[in-house]
Amino acid sequence: MLSLFFYLVIFLFGLIVGSFLNCVIYRLEIGESFLKGRSYCPHCKHILSWQDLIPIFSFLILKGRCRYCHQKISWQYPLVEISTATLFLLILLNWPYFSSDRLLFMANLFFWWIISGFLIIIFVYDLKHYFIPDKVIYPAILVSGIWYLVSGIFLNLYTKDEILNTIYSAIGAAAFFLIIVLISHEKWMGMGDVKLAFLMGIFLGSPNILVALFLAFFTGAVVGLVLIALGRKTFKSEIPFGPFLVTGTFLAMFFGQKIIDFYLNLFLLK
Repeated sequence: MLSLFFYLVIFLFGLIVGSFLNCVIYRLEIGESFLKGRSYCPHCKHILSWQDLIPIFSFLILKGRCRYCHQKISWQYPLVEISTATLFLLILLNWPYFSSDRLLFMANLFFWWIISGFLIIIFVYDLKHYFIPDKVIYPAILVSGIWYLVSGIFLNLYTKDEILNTIYSAIGAAAFFLIIVLISHEKWMGMGDVKLAFLMGIFLGSPNILVALFLAFFTGAVVGLVLIALGRKTFKSEIPFGPFLVTGTFLAMFFGQKIIDFYLNLFLLK
């Protein structure tokens, strides 16, 4: 019962964080600071009360409409909240302890939750605007870099080789995308994808970064072909690649080693 209650608390915490991420996304879109000012309806600008801001439940109770102007509330809000809560819970359930020190484990867990939050913002923002804002990607890279240096040098959670592996993975992934950007003159990909690839390299390290990139290109190709088949896109249409990179990152987080083992076993069987 205690474990179930703890998991429920983590899920509710994820819902609250997801609600905050929605606020950040909207404030980025309109150029306002998310650090001050109360939440308001994007349509009628009415200040929202506490009963309008309960994650998931407010959306359901209000039947997806603003209490004051009755305009539709975007499905982005409940989807981001549920996705964030689910990711937080999955990270907790799947992430191994680095040591018997619970404080160290929680510190590492919060780091992965923070970076996951950055990735969710990037996913939604790039999907909507075909653009990855520097205000999101640079802080994410900075947080990742500081964490690995501090945890590796002072907390001894990572060896020197593991830290170097992380640095090489980030530089290699970014260089790969930079070559594509330069060759295509930013027609195939943008500089935002280069910065995101660098973040992925720090976040995942090798060989999981390879898995993430493979899955990103694979899912991007599949979704692109489906959209073309449905008449929603053409071969000349622009499709943001950031959401596929984020998807590949999360899949590599949970299944990276299993995918690697599968391919290695398949190769050895041959």
